[in-house]
Formats: sequence, C-alpha cells, structure tokens
Amino acid sequence: MTNNKIIGKPLDRVDGKLKVTGAAPYTADVSIENLTYGVIFQSVIAKGKVIEIDTSTAALAPGVIDIITYNQTPSLVKIPFFGNKETLPTEKDDNIYYNGQHLGVVVAETLEQAESAASLIKIISEEEQPTITMAQALSEVFEPESIFFGIMPGKITRGDVESGKAQADVTIEQVYTTPIEHHNPLEPSATIAMWSGDNLTLYETTQGISSTQRGIAAVLNIPPENVRIICKYLGGGFGCKALLRSHTILAAIAARQVKRPVKIVLTRSQMYTACGYRSQTQQQLTLGATKEGKLTVITHTGTSLTSIFDDFVEPVGAATTMLYACPNLQVKYRLARINAGTPTFMRAPGEASGMFALESAMDELASALNIDPIELRLRNHADIDPHTELPWSSKSLKQCYQQGAEIFSWSQRNPIERSMRDGHFLIGWGMASATFPTNSGTTSVKVEIFANGEVKVKSGTQDIGTGTYTVMTQVAAEALGLPSQQVQFELGDSNLPKAPITGNSITVASVSPAVHKAATAARIKMVEMATADANSPLYGFQAEDITVESGQIFLKQDLAKRDSYTEILHRQGLDSLEVTEETSPSPESKQYSKHSFGAIFVEVAVDELLGEIKVRRCVGVYSAGRILNFKTARSQVIGGITWGIGMALMEKTVMDAHHGRVVGANLSDYLIPVHADIPQMQVQFVEEHDAYVNALGTKSLGELPIVGVAAAISNAVYHATGKRIRDLPITPDKLL
Repeated sequence: MTNNKIIGKPLDRVDGKLKVTGAAPYTADVSIENLTYGVIFQSVIAKGKVIEIDTSTAALAPGVIDIITYNQTPSLVKIPFFGNKETLPTEKDDNIYYNGQHLGVVVAETLEQAESAASLIKIISEEEQPTITMAQALSEVFEPESIFFGIMPGKITRGDVESGKAQADVTIEQVYTTPIEHHNPLEPSATIAMWSGDNLTLYETTQGISSTQRGIAAVLNIPPENVRIICKYLGGGFGCKALLRSHTILAAIAARQVKRPVKIVLTRSQMYTACGYRSQTQQQLTLGATKEGKLTVITHTGTSLTSIFDDFVEPVGAATTMLYACPNLQVKYRLARINAGTPTFMRAPGEASGMFALESAMDELASALNIDPIELRLRNHADIDPHTELPWSSKSLKQCYQQGAEIFSWSQRNPIERSMRDGHFLIGWGMASATFPTNSGTTSVKVEIFANGEVKVKSGTQDIGTGTYTVMTQVAAEALGLPSQQVQFELGDSNLPKAPITGNSITVASVSPAVHKAATAARIKMVEMATADANSPLYGFQAEDITVESGQIFLKQDLAKRDSYTEILHRQGLDSLEVTEETSPSPESKQYSKHSFGAIFVEVAVDELLGEIKVRRCVGVYSAGRILNFKTARSQVIGGITWGIGMALMEKTVMDAHHGRVVGANLSDYLIPVHADIPQMQVQFVEEHDAYVNALGTKSLGELPIVGVAAAISNAVYHATGKRIRDLPITPDKLL
C-alpha cells in the first residue's frame, strides 16, 4: 500500500511552464532539416466539374519544387470513416462537391514562395447551382437506418406514442433550430511529413495518434508499423482533429514525391472547410404530461445537414432516450444533403445541440403546468435508464439540482416572467440538466523505474490541452508512492503503448486505470524484490506489513526498517525495472448504464431597450465520478460553460447561399466570447466513486459542461422577457 495521497489535489500543470514560456513544441514548431513547405489550393465553387488546372505559370515561380494535383496522386485506398471524399483526395474524380475542396498542393522552398505560386494556379471549372441552405435541402430528406458509425439506430421507440399523447393533459409541440458552428482551436491543423525509405513519420495535430497511424497506413496501403505519428502538444481539438484529414494525406504524398520533408499548416480560413463543423439542426419536439407533471410522451425528430457524399448525423436525441422517465418515446433522425464538407464531432456531439431543444421544451412544459423547473425534472427523474432498463453505474443528478439551487439561491426566484428587474435591465433566472455518456477503451501503459531515481510512465495517449500530462502523473505518483516531481509521464507518440483516441470524453476513464494498474504492479514488484532480498532490511516480511511513501519502502510497525527503489535496483545489479499492463472495460460494466450528470444555473440581464443580453451569474454542479485534479477539472468546466455561452448568444457560421463560401471565415467575424462576456463562475463537484466504470472510479467530464448551457440561458431569457427564442444564437434582433 501507499500513503502518498496525490490524486484529487489541485496540482499545477506539469507542462504549464513550457506552455506559458512558449517552449512547448507544437506540431508546426518542430524543427526539421531540409524542410519544404506545402500550400493547398482549393475549389472556389460549390458544385460542378474541374475542366482544367493550369499550373504552368506557377511551376516557373521562384522556389517551386513540385505541384501535385488531385488527378496526379498515386492509387489510394478508401477507408470506411466519415469524410471519405473530404478526407481522401480521390484520384481522377473531377467533380466539385463543395467550396474549399482540396484540389492539390504546391511545394516550395519557403512558405512565402509556396503561397505566391498557389495564387498563380488557374482552375477552370464548370459551375452548377449548389444546394446550400436547410430550406433548399429539405426537399430531399431521407431517414438513415443507423447513425454514428452504425452504433446507434436511426429510429428508437419505446411504449406507444399515440397512447402517450392521448394521456397528456398538457402538450408542448415546438421546433428548435441550431446553426452550423465551427471549432476554431487556437492551433490550426498542421502536418510535417518525412520519409526514410518505406517508413513515414508524421508530426501531426491529432486527437488520436493510433487511429491516425492506422488510417494513413490504410490509405497509403503500407503496414501500420511503417508509420510513426508524433503529437506531444495540441492547441485544442474539440473534435475537428479527431479524424484523418486530406491535408495530412497530401503532405505524406508530397513528401514521398519530392523526397524531402514537407510541412503543411492550414490557414484559419481553410480550417472552416477542411476539418468539419457542427451540423445545422432542426429539431421537432413533443412533450406530453399529466397536470401533475408526469411525462406521458416524448417525440424528438432531428434533421441535420450532411455533405453530398457522406452520411454524418448529429445525434441530437441521444440524451432524450435516457434522461427522463417517460414510458412512451420516439427518437428518429433525418438527413439532408448540401454542397459543403462533411460535418464532424464537435464538443459534446449530439448532446450539446439536442439538450438545447429538450431542456428548452422542459422549461416550456414547466411554465405551462405552473411547476418549478427543478420540481418538474425531479418528478420525472429516471431511477434507472428508462430505455435500456439497466441500473446506473452511479448517478448524483438530484444532488446536482439540490446543491446548485442552494448556491444559486433558486428559492428566491419569482416564477412570473418579466417580474425581476434592475433598472432598465430585465433579470431572468434559468436552469437546465446536463448529461454525457461515460465511455472507455483498451489502454496499455509502461512504467520504468531507473536506478538513478528517474521514473517514466508511458502511454500513446494525447494531451489536447485538458491536463492529461498532469493527472496521469498524479495517478502514477500516488500508486508508486513517489512525489509527483519524480514521475515523468510520456505521451503523444505512436511508438508508445497503445491508447484510444482523445474524444468522446474517453481519456481519463481509459488511461488512468491503466496507469494505476501498471504503477501498482511496478510497486508490488519492488516490494517483492525487497522482501526476497536477504540484504534488504525488509527481508522476510509480508507485503501487507509494508507501506511506500516518497520512494521509501517502510515496515509499518518499525519505520527504521526501510528500503528504497534505487537501493533495491542497485543491489540487484539492474539499471531499471519495466512493467507493462493493459486494461479494458470489464464485462460487468456492460450491466450498467454509464453517464455523467450535472445541473447548470444562470442569471441573465436583458437590456429592455436594446435587447442586449449579458450573463451575470453562473453556477455549475457536476457528478463525474472521482475527480483526479480539482484545478484541471474546474478549468474544463469553465471552458465548457464559456463555450455554451458562445453557443447560446454568438456562434453561427454563415454560408453564402449562392456560392457556398463561408462568410467571415476568421476569428474577427466568427463571434466567440471574450473575457468581458463571461461572469464569475461557481463550480462544484458532487463527490462520487463509480466502481463499475473502472477501478479508480473516474467518469467523463471534458464534454459534459457545455451541455445544457444554451438551454439554461434560453430559459433565463424567457424568464426575463416573456419571449421564447427557439433559434440559436439568441441575438438582440430576435428579442426586439
């Protein structure tokens, strides 16, 4: 055992100093000898055919090494994941599917030379009328049989919907809409590709080094072991860096062709067309309830937009199926195609958009029934998962409501709309529930204890800015009985033991138990070596009689009897001890429904004359299993809520309806919150240990805090003004 209690403490980020001093090497910062620069050129129309790409002038420009067009790429293997044509530069396909489609790459000695040459390329196209808007696309809607890699059905039912409608005393039937949104990580996507014989190394901005390794190997038809992916630091991903993208493939092709390393860094405007986005949705919701507030029926039909060539569905009804106890339910999905790239995952895919609709509708129902919004949710609290009928692995949603209401002073809320004022500001209070599934995957971890006192813990996971370096250091240090400063956690290299993609809030629940298992196994081996060594003060004692702290192994009853990792290894003549362990989701965990939960409370002030909305207060309470580091967890919550405020009040991608261009593809015109838009936030976690998810009791947190924020703000705006806005973002023009 160990007395070294580090897990849960607000440890400073171990990579913090490197980041604030600018010393952390992000992908585009990596220094490579003999480097060349690639600049991608794209379609400027949304639909049609390429007639000719004239590269003659560009090829003669200073510094140009090569120009590779889409019809000059080698034979590539199509692989089954979202965004095939967007991601794969399809050979000899002259069709234009969307504005911004990659048509090739210029490689030159300098970035400026590559940019200049790319501007000289003449693309002659035959333009056709594209389909851009939801209104245009709805004429050809279809219902997919399955969604989300085929793991979710396209239609989900339970009970009898018509019977549920007949039983309802009050019915809410409304349509809620959300716009296209873009991820906008501060670090744009980038690749440095270099070949050594048949072996490819990619420095890559990716949320999944192992999945990128498999994907690029499959596309190029080379063995995965011939590919190495390195990503030590990522400046945000949020889903847009989860999948293999065409700039990565083009960089690898170009580097092989010019026989030199090639760097491609997407421009900010290219990030709007090359890396996916959150799809626009139109959601039809019906809630029926008795006059006592018991739900009798829920129907949720989500229509989202996808590309001409791929089927990506925004799973807006994922939470609807499980959040409330309702006997009669139908969730179904519809897709419509437009001339745009394929959508992708964006923080809390499905839940972020879907819970805006569901939690807004619940607020409308509460108002119609004259029941407090929290009370309505409590009356429909699901004690088991209502769809799978499985027990929850853990659920503290009621405690989230209770603690959040107490902190926020919810009991002082006047329920009458337009009843609370501060001068010419109308004051509104709103709340909403939050939920996100807890997932985990197979993970391997290697622990190395060196005779010089160093300890390295290695796993091929990623730190996308969430604090993985830090929390895994804490888990390993506690299990080993060492100070955190003595442990170095290594990640971001596909040569390391395999770990899942960092997405779907999977990393902590997957990697931390593997780190704990490997570190514990290494500690046990050290103790066994000591107790079996006649030269050790601990010789002959039992493992249960021994404790470990600060790298010292003690006899509990006699602290003078002690040994150390370094002394044990020196006596054995070993330079190091290595232990590798693997963890996977247990079969028992499938007998439970695994989700994290939360409750969000906000106060808004609405200028009665101008319609301007200001979020004044925000309280978020979450039950997300065991918290490994309160400081990094709180940062995740603040970031998620901030994003939710942007989703509610600002974010919207506008596309030119005639040519399919993204209007304002930059951080000047795409509005996101700044410091002045964000109030002080109170964040609290309900203490929770979930033994059914993994041995450490950790659950998902990263995506949970954005969920419900837009609905809580919408509900607060309604409480303040008496006007219900069902179309995001909520802007002053919609209130006036």
